[in-house]
Amino acid sequence: MSELTLLVLQLGFLVLLWVFVFAIVYALRSDLFGQRVRKLQPDVAAAGPAPAPSAGPAAPTAAVNRPAPPSGGGADATSENATRLVITSGAKAGAEFPLGRDEITIGRSSDSAIIIRDDYTSTHHARLMLWNGRWMIQDLDSTNGTFLNGSRVTVPQPIPLGATVKVGATTFELRR
Repeated sequence: MSELTLLVLQLGFLVLLWVFVFAIVYALRSDLFGQRVRKLQPDVAAAGPAPAPSAGPAAPTAAVNRPAPPSGGGADATSENATRLVITSGAKAGAEFPLGRDEITIGRSSDSAIIIRDDYTSTHHARLMLWNGRWMIQDLDSTNGTFLNGSRVTVPQPIPLGATVKVGATTFELRR
């Protein structure tokens, strides 16, 4: 075997080893930090929430119709009168948490007020806070996002009574 052939084989083997090392590092990184969430195009994002109502026909249909406030902007549709947070689906479905004046953190961490242990919830995922008498939801830069009535929360948003909030695989709503 000539020296040139041996050199080419050695370089090819070295390149193959580096590809293997980078593949392992990429797999470890995605396991530790999760996959990056890509933003959907507007036409795809509009089609995204459509399958959700088929999961439970009775409750989501009512939740979709409830959040729209009356034209007078009355207090019936606002979260001013909310007294409890109810988990409607997920591992803790049916659990109720009373609302006080303190902010409520949601996540996998043991220091969160509401601990949700699933693969789609970040350590510090979201925060509910009382601001000017209304409950607001804020995403805390979670990997999979926080959704209010099917729309991703990017800035703190007010939560209407009965609106569906999704954190990981768990959904909840504010009720009186």
